[in-house]
Amino acid sequence: MTTEIHLDATAIAKLDLSAAIAAIEPIANRESIEQAEQSLRFSIDFPRDPTDPRELSEIPEVRLWFIRLDARYPWLPIFLDWKHGELARYAAMLVPHEFHRTEGIQYNPEALEIFLMNKIFTIANWLSQQGLPNRSRVQSMSQMLGYELDEGLFDLLLSP
Repeated sequence: MTTEIHLDATAIAKLDLSAAIAAIEPIANRESIEQAEQSLRFSIDFPRDPTDPRELSEIPEVRLWFIRLDARYPWLPIFLDWKHGELARYAAMLVPHEFHRTEGIQYNPEALEIFLMNKIFTIANWLSQQGLPNRSRVQSMSQMLGYELDEGLFDLLLSP
């Protein structure tokens, strides 16, 4: 089941996370995680001048809202609907990038690597705390962003 989080200009301007909190809190417990994985989408209604060529992820107010959301729920990518581009859009909100007409989004490679490693550590730890396996989940997430993880990384994650 897909859940859509609706954002409007007022929520973005006030950094109001209430719509996201209402959608995320009920699924952020061990019993709900597996059913809710990859089920969240964002619907963003942010008015722009028709001549404004920027994508939503290039608008500072929208990015700031997502930065606040990420600070509250750093493990949120596990719940995003990856198949419909929500992981890529979420990363674009947090990672410097450029848009190319022919190639699409081009992330800053070093920034993407730092973002991804942070998410891998955060999500692997959070899933472990929930008593859930994490290896295949974080491997899949990294692959969605164009990275292959070395198996040795998971051995390192087991050490304190």
